[in-house]
Amino acid sequence: MRCRDLRHAFGDQIAVDGVDLDVPPGEVFGLLGPNGAGKTTTIRAITTLLPTRAGTIEVFGVDVARHKLAARRLIGYVPQQLSADGSLTGRENVALFARLFDVPRAQRGSVVRAALDAVGLTDAAERLANTYSGGMVRRLELAQALVSGPKLLVLDEPTIGLDPIGRESVWDRIREIRAETGMTVLVTTHYMDEADQHCEQIALMHRGRIRARGAPAELKAAVGPDATLDDVFRTISDDAFGAETGEGMRHVRAARRTSSRLG
Repeated sequence: MRCRDLRHAFGDQIAVDGVDLDVPPGEVFGLLGPNGAGKTTTIRAITTLLPTRAGTIEVFGVDVARHKLAARRLIGYVPQQLSADGSLTGRENVALFARLFDVPRAQRGSVVRAALDAVGLTDAAERLANTYSGGMVRRLELAQALVSGPKLLVLDEPTIGLDPIGRESVWDRIREIRAETGMTVLVTTHYMDEADQHCEQIALMHRGRIRARGAPAELKAAVGPDATLDDVFRTISDDAFGAETGEGMRHVRAARRTSSRLG
């Protein structure tokens, strides 16, 4: 997946400001940043939910702006907002998406079964989704995204609001699916431990721009020997703030520490 000089604004508010992004095939790639950084707008443009007004996006060589339907067939998308219908069973939810993606009728049953099995919901397939736990709902949404056989799986905050067990169950399934299919995964998350553990590369956004990119270990090493990904996140945000205002928050904190020592 590739973005070049991607830009998007809502009126006078610039949400994405010249983003260049390359996601290598077969990798788990994290797009991180604070609220309002432009991550979800970027994701929505990649998944064709927003028009590409400036710049280009290609998904496995398919231009998203010129060939929207062809691009959609390559993408599985789990949005930040819960999308499963609680009044339908797990199987009915996945079957609905199979119909939406035009899975041939003769193949639909086997595709739905395979998707439910891939996320570990075969035994719960006939239960209403409103009886599922939060982690089960997220796994159900993964199954919905998988019925089209996507080459790129896009996950926008896939574990938000889940307890540690639910978070790990979702990531277990993502790892298994990726190992079996070689699928490329693009994920946004505010959980730095998830990004550190599961992403091979990370891009950090702030105020609509990519501020840093690299493997988690490389980014941490650039900040300090004992740095965590949280430290990287804070440093990038502070540096970006300082670059735009002329006075970074790190410099403010340093001045306060000096003042405290002198006092």
